[in-house]
Amino acid sequence: MPVNDFTGYPMSWRPQRIRRGDGPVYLSLASALSRDISEGRLLPGTRLPPQRELADYLDLNFTTVTRAYDLCRERGLVYGVTGRGTFVASNTGADIEHAAEAVDLGVVQGFPGLGCREVVKSAQAVLAGEGAGRLFTYGAREGRLRPREAGRLWIARRGIAAAADRIVVFPGAQGVLSSALFSLFGVGDALAVDEFTYGNLIALAKMARVKLVAVPGDMGGMLPGRLDDAARTAGVRGVFLMPDCANPTARSIPGRRRAELAEVVRRRDLLVLEDDAHLGAGGRKTMCELAPERTVYIAGSTRHLSPGLRVTFACCPETVRARLVAGLHHTAIKASALDAEILAEMILGGEAEVVVGRKRRAAECANAVFDRVFGVGKRLADARLFRTVPLFGTAGRGRDIERELSAMGVLAFHSDRFRVGGVATDAFLRVSISNARGVNGLERDLGRLKAALRNLCA
Repeated sequence: MPVNDFTGYPMSWRPQRIRRGDGPVYLSLASALSRDISEGRLLPGTRLPPQRELADYLDLNFTTVTRAYDLCRERGLVYGVTGRGTFVASNTGADIEHAAEAVDLGVVQGFPGLGCREVVKSAQAVLAGEGAGRLFTYGAREGRLRPREAGRLWIARRGIAAAADRIVVFPGAQGVLSSALFSLFGVGDALAVDEFTYGNLIALAKMARVKLVAVPGDMGGMLPGRLDDAARTAGVRGVFLMPDCANPTARSIPGRRRAELAEVVRRRDLLVLEDDAHLGAGGRKTMCELAPERTVYIAGSTRHLSPGLRVTFACCPETVRARLVAGLHHTAIKASALDAEILAEMILGGEAEVVVGRKRRAAECANAVFDRVFGVGKRLADARLFRTVPLFGTAGRGRDIERELSAMGVLAFHSDRFRVGGVATDAFLRVSISNARGVNGLERDLGRLKAALRNLCA
C-alpha cells in the first residue's frame, strides 16, 4: 500500500492502477501515459506528477516510474525541464482541435491573408500590359521609372518630399541593409543601435564585419546624450533607428527626442539608416525630414501590402546613392522588375491605401485582443503588429525558453536573440499578433501562449 493517503490530493495525472504480471511494469505505465496523451486526457504543456510522488501513489519503485518517463521522452511524448519537472509535449498525436498544430507567434507577417485579391488583380493588369515582356530583362539596377515614381508617392504619405531620382528599388528591407553595410561602411566600422535591435541586422553586421554598438535608451527610445558619447568614444560612424514601433521593443521615439538625435547626427557627421515598417499613420517627423542629407530612409511594403512582394523603396541622399546602388548590384543585382511593377500598379491605382487601411483596422482589433488576454489596462493608440510580454529573470536563457515553449506548441521569440552587447537586465518575449486568421483565432493562440507561460513559470 502507498505510504501516503492521496484522497483529495491534487494530481495532474491519476493513471489507473498498473496491473502486474503482464510484462515489465514500466512498459505498462508508459503505455498508460501514452494512451492518455493520445486520447486527449492530457493536453500539451501539462505538468506531470513528480516521479517520486507518482511512485508513492501507485505503490511502485521510483526507478520504475523513471524508466516509464524516460521511454515516453524517447518517443517524443514528454519532455523534461531541469528544476521544473516533466511536461506533455505538443504534436503528440492527441486528437484534439488545434492540439497538433503549433501556434506561430514568432515571425511578424502583417496579416498575409489581407490584400491577396488586390495583389492578384494588379499582377494580372501588369502582365496584360504591352510592355510586360520587358520586365523579364535586366533593366536598370535602381529600378524602372514607374516603380520609382510610385516609391516617391509611397513615402510622400509619410510627409517626405523627394524626387524620383532619389528613390532606389530594393528586394526588401534586408536588401537595403546588406547593401548599406557592405558599401557605405568598412570592415571594423561601428554602427550605433538600440540595446535590442532587428535580429537580421545583427547577422548581417557579422557578415560585413561591422561592429554594432549598443546605445542605452528608455521608454522613449535611444538617448541622444549616450549616442553622442558613443560617437565620441567608440568611433561610431552611423546609427540604425526604427523611430515608429522599434523591432522588437515596440517603442516609439517622441518628436522632441527625434530632433535631439538629429542634432547629434549632424554634429558628429553620422549616417542614419531609418527603417519604417510601421502600419500607423505616423504624425511625427521622420529622421529623413529632420536630417535628409544624412539619412537613408527605408520604406518597406511587405508588412503593409504583401510578404510575397519583396520590394522596398529607399530614399537616398545624393552623396551615397551611387555607392548604395553599386552595393545593390553586387549583393542582389537588382529587385524583381515584376514585383516592383505589381507594387507600382497597386500604389498608382489606389489599391495600396485600401489594403493598408484594412490591415490597420485588423491591427487595432488584434491589439485589443492582446490587451484583453493579458490584462493590459492602457489601450494603445497605434496599430502595432507585435507586442511584448515581460519575462523577468530569464535574460541569457532565451534559447531554452524558446525551446520549452516550442515543446508546448507555441513559437515565440525571446529578447536574447535581439540583444546587442552584454547581458541585459530585463527580458521579454516578442509576440506577433498579425499571423492568426481572425480575432477568434488570435484569442485562442494568445490563450495557449498564456497557459504555456504559466507552465513555464510553475
